[in-house]
Formats: sequence, C-alpha cells, structure tokens
Amino acid sequence: MNTSHSRGMAGAGSAMFLVGTLTAVSATIADYPVFGGQAARYTVAALILLAVVRFAGGPSRRPTPRDWLLLAALAGTGLVAFNVCIVAATQDTSPATIGTVIATVPIVLALIGPLLEGRRPAPALVLAACVVAAGAALANGLGGGSLRGLLLSLGALAGEVCFSLLAVPLLPRLGPLRVSAYSAALAAPMLLAVGLAVDGTAVLRTPTAGELAGFTYLSVVVTTIAFLLWYSAIGRLGADRAGLFAGLIPVSAVLTTVALGIDRPGTADLTGAALVAAGVVLGLRARVAPREPALSEVVTCDSVDTAPIGIARGSA
Repeated sequence: MNTSHSRGMAGAGSAMFLVGTLTAVSATIADYPVFGGQAARYTVAALILLAVVRFAGGPSRRPTPRDWLLLAALAGTGLVAFNVCIVAATQDTSPATIGTVIATVPIVLALIGPLLEGRRPAPALVLAACVVAAGAALANGLGGGSLRGLLLSLGALAGEVCFSLLAVPLLPRLGPLRVSAYSAALAAPMLLAVGLAVDGTAVLRTPTAGELAGFTYLSVVVTTIAFLLWYSAIGRLGADRAGLFAGLIPVSAVLTTVALGIDRPGTADLTGAALVAAGVVLGLRARVAPREPALSEVVTCDSVDTAPIGIARGSA
C-alpha cells in the first residue's frame, strides 16, 4: 500500500469521524435559526479557507466558467439542498430514518463514482458498500415515518452524493483547498437567502456563549478541516473507496455521545459499528480497475494546496 493511499484512508476516516461528532455538538445550537446559523458557519469556514488559499502560495488555478457552474451546483445541492431536505424531513420522519437513507451513500458512490472516472464498478467494492450501509443503518436505528419524509430523506441522500461526485472533475484542476473554499463561499449566500425566506428578519441574531462555541467548532473542525480531508481523500482513493468511510458517521456519533455522557451504546450500535468496520476492510481489499490518469494528478495538486496546514464536511 503506497503512502498516498494510506493518507487517503486516514483522511477519509478522519473526515467522516469529525462529521459524526456534529450530532452531539448540534445540540448546542438547537435554538438558533437553522439556515442563518448554517450561512454563518459556511461564511466563517470560507473566510478561513480563502485566507489559506491566499497565503499558501503555489501556482494560481483560476476556475473556468465551467468550473464555476460545477462549484455552484456542488454548493447548491451538496450543501444547501442537503440542509433544506434534512430540516424539512425531520418534520415528517424520525432522525433514524433520515440517517438510514443517507447511510446508503457508500453504495451509490461505489456504483456511480467509478463511471465518472472511466472505470467499471468493482463488484466486491459494491458488496462491501452494502455491508457498510447495513451497519450504518443498524447504528442509526432504522426508524419510521411518512412518505414525504422518506422522499425528503432521498433528496438529502442525493445532495450528499452530489457533494462528492461533483467534486471529481474539479479536484484535478483546483485541488481540495480551492474546491472547499469556493463551495463554502457560494453556499453561504444561498443559505442566507433560504433563511430570509423561512425566518425573515429573525434569520440571524447574536449567539449565546454556548452557541458561539458550537458554531466555532462546526465552522473550523466539521467544515474547514473535514472538507479538506474529504476532498483530499477522494483525490487519492476515488469516490467509490472513499465513500466506504461515510459509514463511520453514525459510529462516530455514538462514540461522541458516549464520550460526553449523553448516552450509552446498545447492542444495535455495537453490531452496526462492527459491520461498518468489516465492510470498510473488505472494500479496501477489493481490486478495482485502474483510474483515469488525469484524476490521479490531484495528489500533486493537493500536496501544494494543503502544505501549510498539514491536512480538512458536515452538515448540521
């Protein structure tokens, strides 16, 4: 296993673990206007990322008009539509159902990701993704709800998938740092517009000390760092293999609630975590078709982009 592959595994695992901590941290901002809070979160993350872009050095890669269209689509679907669907779905169905639907992300990425890279899906990797998805669904608790809630959950799933797949053609040219920075910057005003439509002038208010701490964590750790780690991992592993690590999100959520003394894991949680681990190991051992040469160049790009910070999503 080469160094790039190992770093990709570490990055993908770390990114999804950090996203999983969002569940517990979100409790600190539960009373804050949702979309205004998300707009503020992505604004802070974008400012940090753009500052790093400014001072990182290296060759300048200005997005082309096509790049901007892809970035806008990524922000509109993977960040804005995802958040809207999640918020709307919670009114009609349980969080467990939403989590179970989104847990199928590894399967979708294992099927579609290779096709976008000019490869055939690897049957063993698809099987491993199914194991990961089953484990994640079990850890989430399955759940129930209405048809509308299910459809909105599927919309959130589509947004989650777009967050990764729309980045595939952008990463070779722009690198993970710029893709992260530009997508966050584009998502912030979109979310603010949604917030104004939903909450009017109450879309933003001065946060309490606890809310400020929660937003700081979400902006810096769950967004800035996790974005960079995730997009770097996609460049090194491909969307199909990196997608396996999405199963770690509910596992991380369980571990975080245990660490904070909020809850204790049950049999389903532990069994789900074991299935996720088994699926990830199975998937990483699966043989896949060679990737397109152009995509592998992203390793060179992100070695320049991320050098100053050494490392990288999450939605509330």
